Amino acid sequence: MIAVIGEKPSVARDIARILGASEKQDGYLSGNGYLVTWAFGHLVGLAMPEAYGIQSFRRESLPIIPDSFQLTPRQVKAEKGYKADPGALKQLKVIKEVFDQSDKIIVATDAGREGELIFRYIYQYIGCGKPFVRLWISSLTDKAIREGLQNLKAGNLYDNLFRSAQARSEADYLIGINGTQALSVAAGQGIFSLGRVQSPTLAMICNRYLENKNFVPQKYWQLKLQAAKDDVSFTALSADKYDMQQSAIDTLQRIKEAETVQVKTIECKEVNQEPPFLYDLTTLQKEANTKLNFSADKTLSIAQKLYEGKLISYPRTGSRYISQDVFEEIPERLADLEKYSRFAGYAAGMKGKALNSRSVNDSKVTDHHALIVTENLPGKMEADEQAIYELIAGRMLEAFSEKCVKDVTSVTLDCVGSLFTVKGSVIKSAGWRGVFAEKEDGEDNATLPAMQDGDSLPLSDIELLEKQTKPKPLHTESSLLSSMETAGKELENAELKARMKDAGIGTPATRAAIIETLFSRQYIIREKKNLVPTEKGLAVYNIIRNKKIADVEMTGMWENTLAKIESGEMNPDTFRKGIEVYARQITAELLDVPLSFASGSGCICPKCKTGRILFYPKVAKCSNVDCSVTIFRNKSDKQLTDKQITELVTTGKTGLIKGFKSKNGKVFDASLAFDEQFNVTFVFPEKKGKPKK
Repeated sequence: MIAVIGEKPSVARDIARILGASEKQDGYLSGNGYLVTWAFGHLVGLAMPEAYGIQSFRRESLPIIPDSFQLTPRQVKAEKGYKADPGALKQLKVIKEVFDQSDKIIVATDAGREGELIFRYIYQYIGCGKPFVRLWISSLTDKAIREGLQNLKAGNLYDNLFRSAQARSEADYLIGINGTQALSVAAGQGIFSLGRVQSPTLAMICNRYLENKNFVPQKYWQLKLQAAKDDVSFTALSADKYDMQQSAIDTLQRIKEAETVQVKTIECKEVNQEPPFLYDLTTLQKEANTKLNFSADKTLSIAQKLYEGKLISYPRTGSRYISQDVFEEIPERLADLEKYSRFAGYAAGMKGKALNSRSVNDSKVTDHHALIVTENLPGKMEADEQAIYELIAGRMLEAFSEKCVKDVTSVTLDCVGSLFTVKGSVIKSAGWRGVFAEKEDGEDNATLPAMQDGDSLPLSDIELLEKQTKPKPLHTESSLLSSMETAGKELENAELKARMKDAGIGTPATRAAIIETLFSRQYIIREKKNLVPTEKGLAVYNIIRNKKIADVEMTGMWENTLAKIESGEMNPDTFRKGIEVYARQITAELLDVPLSFASGSGCICPKCKTGRILFYPKVAKCSNVDCSVTIFRNKSDKQLTDKQITELVTTGKTGLIKGFKSKNGKVFDASLAFDEQFNVTFVFPEKKGKPKK
């Protein structure tokens, strides 16, 4: 009997169908000598500190560095702390039973770092020792699955991939647990989440926000003239930018007296614009954010759905290249797009033409090749799915198209000693730009009249433009993803950018989740397309800005190290020791922070008599970690004020508070008081007796 494990039920069902395992069981499918089961993402993870006998959020417990990590089933929040997810426990039991009945295992979790980790953690947790092989595929089409099953890979080929994933998982734990708990302890018992990638990302957003906010614009002036030849008008800007308005006005007056402007130099050249590379996940997310205003998380979610619908290749890729063998299939894919209405005409025009091979490079294909569409044409799709599919399909057409050829003309004009410049461009052959027919930025003077050196042209108009310097814009998700890719370095050169990719922070697969974490922690919000820090986010940033935990470059170096573990160039133990040293450093730094995020009421805790009550946005609680006194601000749909909480703490009871709302929507009035265990309870006013007749 052979076991197969997929990452989620839908993928497992596809594989089961192809293997002929059609009998439904509880948590798996069976038939034809196969038992096909599945995970639900990360069923097993690293155990929380309590599992090692360590009490959390205590100064004396920090730093938390286990000698060896324990694995535990996925945890969910309970009334007190966390408990094992019942659904995870049930499925783990099923997986163990399936593995126990089998002679070997086919690993069919997603072919990447996280997919490998999901399987290996399950395998270790249930104590399995059965041999396993790997299904490694880049799309979920029936053809790809069949070919993959015929070419199963030895499981040990992916040991380094697992080591890299495990090193990432343990590093995130050590830095996240210690950073979060150290800052929270120092700040007075609020929970302030920090993380290996999360904190440098927050730092980049806050840094850009403060830079933008504190920017002082400087005024400057330019002159704009209008001239014409052969009934073709055009405008040109002064080469000089004037810091003093009067200088600009003086020049303007001098030019006004002139009637003509002379052509000083003309440069005409043919410019060949190579097509863009295919998408990896990050460039797809950036484009979708810019063009469609989709968040990185939304784009990933849609791409994953298209992948599971067998319409595109594996989305969590960091490569913008395909291998030669995949390139051989591209003509068929382009021919398929002749049946897709939006691209039918363009795709038909590519038939028989030599395809551009710029995106073909075997050596630059990582675990998975760049994003391409599969042989399966979509049926009816949701509008958002269609938009992402068309970005990927359109980019594929662009990448394999001819160059765009333009004639670019640069002209320098002279008017009484002042120079003006203008550029014009004419597309000779649209090539890849014909797919979406989008106009380039800055094409105001698309066509210039024919001119020669020394030509004297009539001056039609001259005007003064008042301008001002602009700050760097606030981060959008698109610009943030670019910064994460290059560890915050502002790089324009495409080749340099590509080289820096290995030193970025996060991976294409994780960056969206990091950004979403900052939203869920209430560190950032969206204002239109911009990412703006909240007061809470800025408060955290002000503490960590000069600390190691916010060091973007260091985090980028770690990502590079993880890639080296994956390739077998580095021992994971070396990385682990470095992370442990770092965890001790950040813990010491953060425990020294002399700041509280909570406002203190000055009220002594009525229960322990030693702590004082600290106010937070959603709760008031005792500063003594051993004391359980907690007052939630939201009580039966009523927000308690600081004054009401102070009254409760100091006297044991509030006055009558109006406007509580019961579960069935009934409004009522009541006082609040502590019971014997210092839980908050309602005290209802005595009902007045009915007057006697």
